[in-house]
Amino acid sequence: MADSSSPLLAAYYDGYLAICETRVYQWNNFETPRESLSGIKQVGVGKRNRYALTIQNKLLAWEEDPANASVLMEKVKSFYAGRTGLFVIRNDGSLWNFQTKSLLGFGESLAEEPSFVANNALTASIGDSANYYVTQGGALFVQGLAHRGQYGDGNLASTDSYVQTSENVVQVASHTGHALVLKQDGSVWGTGGNIYGPLGNHGYGDKAIHWGLVTDGASAIATGSSHSVALRSDGSLWVWGRNEGLDPKRVMTGVTAVAAGNRGTIALAKGALWQWNTGDKPERIMDCG
Repeated sequence: MADSSSPLLAAYYDGYLAICETRVYQWNNFETPRESLSGIKQVGVGKRNRYALTIQNKLLAWEEDPANASVLMEKVKSFYAGRTGLFVIRNDGSLWNFQTKSLLGFGESLAEEPSFVANNALTASIGDSANYYVTQGGALFVQGLAHRGQYGDGNLASTDSYVQTSENVVQVASHTGHALVLKQDGSVWGTGGNIYGPLGNHGYGDKAIHWGLVTDGASAIATGSSHSVALRSDGSLWVWGRNEGLDPKRVMTGVTAVAAGNRGTIALAKGALWQWNTGDKPERIMDCG
C-alpha cells in the first residue's frame, strides 16, 4: 500500500481503485468510478494489472475487466503493487515477490511463480526503481536501484540482495526514485529523488542520499510520483510536493484513508470519496454511505 494509507484505496499514476461500503470501484483519471467486485478487503494498482484481496484471503488480478480476474495466490494477508511487480505477505508472515517480465515490447506481465523473500514481514512497498520491506521488529530492507539515493545509507550502487537501511519503521512508501518511512514515534523520513519535492525540503531540487526528517506527528503516509501525503491521528490530511510547496500543509479534516497517484490524490472522508489534482482543492465525487 505504498501509494495508499489504507487497504480501502489504491492509486498508480492515473489508475484508481476504492472500496466504498461493500463494493469496489475502478476508474482512470477523472472518469466516473464504476462498480466492479464485491467481497473485497484490499485493493491495489500496478503498471498493468489491478488487484484485490477477497474476504476469503484470495488474491485476484485483472487488467481492465474484473470479470476476467484470476486467482494469483491464496492464504494472503496483504499485498503491495507497483511497476516492478507485486509483494505478497501470506498469513504465516512470509513475504513473496511476483516480478514483472518483458513481453518483447508489448508491455509487461507477472511471473507465473513468486519467489520467496523473507519471513516475519510486517509491510512492504514496490517502488518504480527500488523495493522495500519491513520486518515485524521494524527493520527496513531495500533492494534495487540506488542511483537516486533510494537506499538512504549514502550508497549509490544497486545490490543483488536486500540490505537493511533503517529501523523502528511501521510503514514504507516508495515511488519514482524516492521513498518515505513512518517511524514508531510518528516521524516521517525520506530519501531518494526530490526534483518536485515529495521529500519536502530534504534534498530538494535533486536528491537525498541519506534518510532525513520530513515531518512528524503522522499516523499513516502515502506517496505518488511527485507529491506525498500524511494522515494524523486527528483525521487531518497534510500534503507537500509538486504544486503544493515543500512544507506540509493541511488540506482536509475528517479523513480516514488517502492514496496518491501521478498528480492526483483520492481520499475517503465524511462518508464520501474525494479526488483532486495537486494544487487544487478536494472535490467530492461519490457518496460512500
